[in-house]
Amino acid sequence: MARSVAVLAVAGVQLLDVAGPLDVFAEANIQFGEAAYSLAVVGAGPGPVETSSGRRILPDLVATEAGATAFDTLLVAGAPRMHEQEGEPALLDWVGAAARRCRRYGSVCSGAFLLGQAGLLEGRRVTTHWAVAEALAARYPGARVEPDAICIFDGPLRTAAGVTAGLDLALALVEEDLGAELARQVAAQLVMFFKRGGGQMQFSRHGVGAPVGRSALQEVQRWVASHPAEDHSVERLAARTGMSPRHFARLFRAETGLTPAAYVEGVRIEAVRRLLERGDIAIKQVAGACGFRDADTLRRAFFRRVGTTPVEYRRRQGKD
Repeated sequence: MARSVAVLAVAGVQLLDVAGPLDVFAEANIQFGEAAYSLAVVGAGPGPVETSSGRRILPDLVATEAGATAFDTLLVAGAPRMHEQEGEPALLDWVGAAARRCRRYGSVCSGAFLLGQAGLLEGRRVTTHWAVAEALAARYPGARVEPDAICIFDGPLRTAAGVTAGLDLALALVEEDLGAELARQVAAQLVMFFKRGGGQMQFSRHGVGAPVGRSALQEVQRWVASHPAEDHSVERLAARTGMSPRHFARLFRAETGLTPAAYVEGVRIEAVRRLLERGDIAIKQVAGACGFRDADTLRRAFFRRVGTTPVEYRRRQGKD
């Protein structure tokens, strides 16, 4: 008997968050030789759903009219502004009730926010797009948000990071249902990795942001950004402001939210990214140009911040 998979698409949904997982399940049907999955798009209301690209989807079902329809799997697709929006109470009630009837439920990208509004994240490990992971953690402190993860399975909950990670999630669900060999066949047909290497923070472009705080601290931040290879000890930075090292360190953290050391490392890692993306400088030279003592120190800091090695990062940028 085919497993029913429903993808909830709200107004402004990212089209790939809907189409990507559905194409994985559809390919699984082909590779399986029969209908292992029945697929449906659920709309939040009647009529077509306009996506973030302006294209429209015609849902198979309307959530609030679906009643007690039971799905095997329910996924909530994300939308670029979903983290800023509140779901309609009737829709949230439906999502909560539908999830409890499912064998498993989850989200792609910022769809996790709608699950949170429906009360489905409490006490669960969860991931979402790196750009909104901090917002999800702040809004739902009872959830354990893991911003570097591509996919997380926790009990009946399945969550994926941003956009293309929806394909990774769907492939993992196929593996869960139909086995690794068939999932590998699906991955091969769709020209995607069976298991994607690294976490999503390798794609993060958070950087360190514009200078903040009082003017003396902003001047220090601009100096660090312009001269990442310089000695940026607390003593030297404090001297630029005329403050004592202790007072400077305390004030810097209070006004920027970071210790001076964390800020400097963040600036240097962004400088490293830029050089690696050029692809024509040896790792040892990158380390020296960005203020790291040696290549090993750079490698450890880069892995801690980005979740992959400098060599692998450059390879994935197509520079090796």
